[in-house]
Amino acid sequence: MDINEILTHLGEDRSLYFNAVAPPVIQSSNFVFNTIEEMRAAFSDELTHHIYTRGNNPTVEILRKKIAALEHAEDALVVGSGAAAVAASVIANIKTGDHIICVQKPYSWTFKLITKLLPRFGVDYTFVDGRDVKNILNAIKPNTCLLYLESPNTLTFEIQDLAACVKLAKKHNLVTIIDNSHASPLYQQPIDFGIDIVIHSATKYLNGHSDVVAGVICSNSKMIKKIFESELMTLGMTISPHDANLILRGLRTLTLRVNQSYTTAQEIAGFLYKHPKVEKIYFPLHPSFEQYDLAKRQMSGCGGLITFQLKTAEKEGVLRFIQNIKRFLIAVSWGGYESLMMPYIGFHDIPGIPDSPVHWSVIRLYIGLESKHYLLDDLNTAFDEV
Repeated sequence: MDINEILTHLGEDRSLYFNAVAPPVIQSSNFVFNTIEEMRAAFSDELTHHIYTRGNNPTVEILRKKIAALEHAEDALVVGSGAAAVAASVIANIKTGDHIICVQKPYSWTFKLITKLLPRFGVDYTFVDGRDVKNILNAIKPNTCLLYLESPNTLTFEIQDLAACVKLAKKHNLVTIIDNSHASPLYQQPIDFGIDIVIHSATKYLNGHSDVVAGVICSNSKMIKKIFESELMTLGMTISPHDANLILRGLRTLTLRVNQSYTTAQEIAGFLYKHPKVEKIYFPLHPSFEQYDLAKRQMSGCGGLITFQLKTAEKEGVLRFIQNIKRFLIAVSWGGYESLMMPYIGFHDIPGIPDSPVHWSVIRLYIGLESKHYLLDDLNTAFDEV
C-alpha cells in the first residue's frame, strides 16, 4: 500500500463514526457488553476487543494499524513513551540469568534500564561497538538471549549492518530489537531485514508537533500479543485516546515534514562540513561519514539530525557559540516543527552525574521546518564568536 494511503485512510472505517472524515477521540475508560457471551469473547482476546482503555481502545487501534503498516509489521502497540517501548520489548524477552548485548552509546534510558534496573533481577549485559559485527559475535555467551540495536544511534549516528546482525542472531537464537527513531519508517524498515522488534519514540517524527510523549512497538502478531498481555497490561503502559488522536493528526503530514527536514539538513550538513570552525560532522548520508556506503544501502534518507564538533580548544568557545545562537532552541528531543540544538557540554561537569560519552565540543542540531537561509544566518552569526 502507498505510504500516503496508509497515513490518510488505513484503519479508518468512517461508517462506524457517522462518516466523519477525522476519526473521533473515544475518550471512554470502559466498554459495555450486550450479553455474557460477548463479554466472554472479549476477555478471551483483549488485544482485539474493547473492554477497558488500559488495554485496547478504538482510537488507539487505528493508530496501531497505521504504524504497523508503515514498518511492514503484522501488528503494533502504542505506549506512554519511547522509554516504555524499550522497557516492554526488552523485559518481555529476558529472564533471570540471561545476558543482553547492546550497542554502545544507546539512548540514555535504554542504558539505565540495562545497567541499573535489569541487574537487580539477575540479568547481565555487554556493550559493544556495533559498527563491526565481529564485536557482537565475540560478545555472545551461552546465556545471551537478546541483541539490542540502534541504527543510527542518536549521538554520533553509528550504524549496524542489519542483514549481518540478523544472520548472526538467527544462528545463535537471539531476539533482535532495534530503535528506529532516527531514520523513521520513511527511510528504513528493519523488519524487511529480519529484525524481530522495531521500536520508536513516537514523540519524535511520528507525532511531529512537540505536544505528545509516546512510544511504539512493531513486530509479528505473536510477539505483540505476548507483550500486550504481560508487560503492557501489567505495568499500565497504555497511551491515552486523546494523545493517540494527536499522533494520528501528526501522521497526516509525516512525509511532508520529514522530507523537508531532511532536505534542509542536507544543505546545512554541507555548509558545516566546509566551515573552517568545524572539526567534523556526523550525518549518515554525507560522503564524509565513515559508514556512508552502509547508510546508503540500508536507508533512503536520514531525517534532520546533524552532529558536529566545533574546532576549539576551550570550553568558552563552545559557550560563546551557544550564547549567540538565537533561532535554534536549546532542548533535548527532535522531530517537531522547531529547530533545536543539544550541546553536549550541557551534560559535562554536573555534580554527581557522569560526563556524557560525547566530547564537550560536540553539538547536535535538529533541523525543523524553518527555511535554510533563516537557520544558516543564525549559524554564521554564532560561528563569528568562536
